[in-house]
Amino acid sequence: MNKVLLPELITDRLILKKISLDNIDDVFEYAKNPLVGPNAGWEPHLNKKETEEFIKYAIKKREYGQPGVYSIYYKIHNKMIGTIEIHSYKEYKAEIGFVLNPAYWNKGIMTEAAKAIIIYAFEILKISRLSYNYFLFNERSKRVCDKLGFTYEGVLRNKFMNYDGKIIDEAVSSITKEDYFNGKISWVKEFKQAFKVDYEGI
Repeated sequence: MNKVLLPELITDRLILKKISLDNIDDVFEYAKNPLVGPNAGWEPHLNKKETEEFIKYAIKKREYGQPGVYSIYYKIHNKMIGTIEIHSYKEYKAEIGFVLNPAYWNKGIMTEAAKAIIIYAFEILKISRLSYNYFLFNERSKRVCDKLGFTYEGVLRNKFMNYDGKIIDEAVSSITKEDYFNGKISWVKEFKQAFKVDYEGI
């Protein structure tokens, strides 16, 4: 199976590149925080061995035809501060998912990273639909979703089983290729002025 292109994506403040085992310390720093995992449906990490297993799993996704997981590097601190990915990828559709170190919340960083991934999804992967699912209690994700121009579609009832066995509803929103290429996503043109794709080394 041919691996999906996963070039480095470079924005004004960030570099998005393939996750690696070199990221263990930075991932564990936020993955152990109880503010992080439960908002995404996973239990906080108790030790670095759990973090190592997560990263190995994330890397292995590329062997099954998925684009894979990006590490988000904050240029100023030269530090990996979160992950973002296109997942559930299948020919013409996919979903976006992300997580960020709480020390970097409220700085517009996740919105910036997600904009890069949306461009990647429609212009490199050439998908027709990108969806984003989030728990109804996750107000931060909802705000990011709104800033990015996703269209709210509704609630998927009993959609997700949490790590504690609880069944949770999810809200779902989407961007279509028509939205993207017909100008509905207002930030694209300006954002692309400082956006670069680096194919070297892939």
